[in-house]
Amino acid sequence: MAKSLADRLAEAFAEELHERVRKEFWGYSSDESLDSKDLHSIKYAGIRPAPGYPSQPDHTEKLTMWKLMNIEKNTGIKLTESLAMDPAASVSGLYFSHPHSHYFSVGKIAKDQVIDYSTRKKMNTSEVEKWLRPILSYDT
Repeated sequence: MAKSLADRLAEAFAEELHERVRKEFWGYSSDESLDSKDLHSIKYAGIRPAPGYPSQPDHTEKLTMWKLMNIEKNTGIKLTESLAMDPAASVSGLYFSHPHSHYFSVGKIAKDQVIDYSTRKKMNTSEVEKWLRPILSYDT
């Protein structure tokens, strides 16, 4: 029960912080006044995608985030072998403030795309296939 509550509080804080970014810190929506229905319908400007979700399915991008911002040292949040965050009641993501930004889903990807992506990430193709298995358009 406590873990479930902690997860909900972490997500609620992420939403609160995103609202403060829009209204105060970056101020690109300082006059925003949305009710709960509008918030759930994503009527606000900007998005907050996160690794592992449909618009950013590659969990390995968390490694980049952790390295760039020294997250484990600065927050104590660790990544497990499967790149889950520990403690589990943690959230990560990116902010995009452009008024025309919107959530989307990456569709199925073909082998040539995986090869190109693995080359650019300097990763073995089979490793990339492991992490992107849910969106592969072919069997491995």
